[in-house]
Amino acid sequence: MAQETTPLTIATLTTPNIATCLAAHNGLLYSGATNQIAVFDITNDFTQIDTLCVNDAASGSVKSIAFGPWKIFTAHQDCKIRVWKITRSGGPPRHRLLATLPTVKDRLYRFISPGNYVHVRRHRKRLWIEHWDAVSGVVVNGGFVYSVSWDRSFKVWSASDHKCLLSVKAHEDAVNAVAVGPNGVVYTGSADGVIGVWEVNAIALNEGGWAMFSGSSDRSIMVWKKEDGGKKISFVEDLWGHQGAVLCLYTFRDLLVSGSEDRTLRIWRGEVTNGFVCTSVMDGHRSPVKSLVLVSVEDGERSFMICSASLDGEIRVWSSKL
Repeated sequence: MAQETTPLTIATLTTPNIATCLAAHNGLLYSGATNQIAVFDITNDFTQIDTLCVNDAASGSVKSIAFGPWKIFTAHQDCKIRVWKITRSGGPPRHRLLATLPTVKDRLYRFISPGNYVHVRRHRKRLWIEHWDAVSGVVVNGGFVYSVSWDRSFKVWSASDHKCLLSVKAHEDAVNAVAVGPNGVVYTGSADGVIGVWEVNAIALNEGGWAMFSGSSDRSIMVWKKEDGGKKISFVEDLWGHQGAVLCLYTFRDLLVSGSEDRTLRIWRGEVTNGFVCTSVMDGHRSPVKSLVLVSVEDGERSFMICSASLDGEIRVWSSKL
């Protein structure tokens, strides 16, 4: 039987403030504290090479750190998520603040409509895209950013354009942890003693933002409708037809386009009140369809193109009419 060895301390690092979270990525160690994040080079004697400073004294402590392609997402006590850009120009990596979520653009787009506000406390409303208490956890997976908060919710954001796609009241008490499995299943842990399991691979909103579509590993597409000023999301129907997990969704006017692990795309037509029907199945990819986008064509015939990408690197362009 092998003899156990006692781990040895190989370095001791000091920071100006108490470390509230740690994360490692590409040979770098990130130490979150109050209003800042220290960056150490693990491969070079743990030298501190950068400091990510939040220019807001009220931001509080950094609760969580997650990584995307050339981006870092950090969760903060001031109810916000900050996005940092990683740059390399021959020397050590450098970081600059890229955005704060929700973005100003997203706020301006939604603040006019009363339906975008939810009651968070007595006589107090906030936009549904905002966390209203400390953001306790953040994780990046498959082009999406998942955040959880002491406001008892979890939210889903686009990792590319930083828009908030979905907000769910997940628990009866503060949500303290979030994790995402390789199959896209989201797990949330709360002070209410419950672990929530959420199985979603893809999310899309209609143009008005009041209807939502979610694709799951069980091959279904679920249609949801916002009610009661956005405070409640009600299930409308589920759409079946794919033979594998639904990996991507895109909406345009009365169309919903879905891509799947079964290597096909489907076009669904209809509306939330009267239901959706599959009108076309597009077969041609040799690998699961992971991403798609729809582009309208101004040719006088109401045509549009669907661009779809599969996991083998192939991109196909399809033509259809509205």
